[in-house]
Amino acid sequence: MSYVEKLVREKFPTEQAIITEITNLEAILNLPKATEHYVSDLHGEFNAFDHTLRNGSGNVKQKITENFAGRLTPKNIQDFATLIYYPEDELAFQKKELTDQEFLEQWYLNTISNLIELLKVTATKYTRSKVRKALSPNFVYITEELLYNDQQEHDKRNYYNKILRNLVELKQSDYFIIATCYTIQRLVVDHLHVIGDIYDRGPAPDKIMEKLINYHSVDIQWGNHDVLWIGAVAGSALCMMNLLRICARYNNLAIIEDVYGINLRHLSMFAEKNYGDNEAFRPKTLENEDFVMSDERIQITQIHQAVSIIQFKLEGQLKKRRPEFKLDDMILLDQIQWPKKEIVIEGKTYSLENTCFRTINPDKPFELTKEEDEVVQSLLNSFMNATKLRKHLDFLVGKGSMYKTYNGNLLFHGCIPVEEDGTFQQFNYENDSFSGKKLLDFWELRLRKAYKKANNGENIEADMIWYLWQGALSPLFGKHSMTTFARYFISEDEPKKECKNAYFKLRKEEWFCNQLLIEFGLDEKSGHVINGHTPVKKEQEPILANKKMIVIDGGYSKAYQPITGIGGYTLLYNSYGLQLVTHYPFTSKKDAVKHSRDIKSTRKIVNQELERQTVADTDIGEEIKKSLQMLREILNKYDS
Repeated sequence: MSYVEKLVREKFPTEQAIITEITNLEAILNLPKATEHYVSDLHGEFNAFDHTLRNGSGNVKQKITENFAGRLTPKNIQDFATLIYYPEDELAFQKKELTDQEFLEQWYLNTISNLIELLKVTATKYTRSKVRKALSPNFVYITEELLYNDQQEHDKRNYYNKILRNLVELKQSDYFIIATCYTIQRLVVDHLHVIGDIYDRGPAPDKIMEKLINYHSVDIQWGNHDVLWIGAVAGSALCMMNLLRICARYNNLAIIEDVYGINLRHLSMFAEKNYGDNEAFRPKTLENEDFVMSDERIQITQIHQAVSIIQFKLEGQLKKRRPEFKLDDMILLDQIQWPKKEIVIEGKTYSLENTCFRTINPDKPFELTKEEDEVVQSLLNSFMNATKLRKHLDFLVGKGSMYKTYNGNLLFHGCIPVEEDGTFQQFNYENDSFSGKKLLDFWELRLRKAYKKANNGENIEADMIWYLWQGALSPLFGKHSMTTFARYFISEDEPKKECKNAYFKLRKEEWFCNQLLIEFGLDEKSGHVINGHTPVKKEQEPILANKKMIVIDGGYSKAYQPITGIGGYTLLYNSYGLQLVTHYPFTSKKDAVKHSRDIKSTRKIVNQELERQTVADTDIGEEIKKSLQMLREILNKYDS
């Protein structure tokens, strides 16, 4: 008897116990496939993300409409949906509106009855034991009595009604409603996929991380902005300077100091001493933000210049340190003709504008000043030892991966580097080469090793994480180089161009997407490739290659919404197939509650299954089938 068989016998010591488990698992295989929810490129926009989770990308309201249309008015349907999204806020609003106690009590009775009816609908895809785990422990007994009894049955009607009235009379109705609303949210979506870029630009990536840590079932595919933060905690000064520059650029340094407790005082004093106002480095702000020429704006502008110059110096050091990275296309400080303040790029001379080169030694342009080095080391130690940041990134690394194959679909953030003809490009390292799936496996191993080994200094592990940020063969970047220097200092457009990898042209082709699916061991007939990373512009389509490729970066980040024209895409995959959901920009929770306003969303069917999918058709179903085979083999041994 194998070790696994011994464990199974310990769990199911009798023949009847095995028969019961076989019956249970066989039944589970016939349940409808539960709903998967895909989001991407959240970029710190917690409020919009939180609302999308609460409404299940419109799934909650759709189920209300399907089951209550004709019985509730459109306004009452929206009020009911808002209650489920924000139960605490909506309860407070209703109690303020319904001042007559009798009307309020009737509202409670009607609302609880409607919630139970909706809960029945959302619970149909799950076993009773899984539903029980989703219920509040304080109300398991009451909820199950209401949930699994027919309120229309004459003999039980008084029993059912008395439970409802007791909840009101004993002042438990608020707690019960809140608990039931969150249970419905929990059951509407079974599993969440986050396809990269939680961090940077938006104000609250920390809140997104806390939400994900407490979410019932989630996986994450790392984005290029996520690896900057991972790299900083792993000891990469260059990753750290990049993320500080982005935080300053988007007026978001508060995430560093106020949320993660990293003191920027030393950096601020250094920046104030060496830099002044500079138009190119003023933080990007929203049009309606009161942020004109305040002292804070000047301070951020100074910090922005300081960290940018340090970044450019460290990039030059890296190029010398890692010739194997082939960073020849990177614009570096040693290309500057200092007396004229000009730079030669590919044989053409450009004038430099908005310069802030006070701390640069033209003879040794990559050398940090003593004070710059002290600032870098102090900040790096703070990043590596920030408790809350470490907690969030431990989760990000633990739950994250370079790619995910899940229920026949391939999920990754950026690209698979390829030549123009679709041949996988090779990354050479230590006398070995990596391409396609092996390239992503290689980078995942290197990132995990670097994060685990985390140390302060010029080490290859930390440098490898930086390469994921902007290396030419990085699956998370997908361009020949990043032209950050040119965007700050050169007015002409040509040096700012960033040529994309051929992947982004080829992903429009069905044959290429089939090639990707085969490379990762998936069925090219039924599978899909799901990407983020590149915002889908107004004139572009998110569904490509005869529905084989779906790009769901639609502009959660407010910085991208002018070019996308929307507030983001999400994807739902339920037992009926795939649906792409287009969201319009989110206003606020206050607006949602006070005016019963939801995010306006539209749905587009990507594919519709001819036969409704069941658990048997999923990855979990395959595991259950393996378990069933083992249980039947052990059952046969009982007979002998």
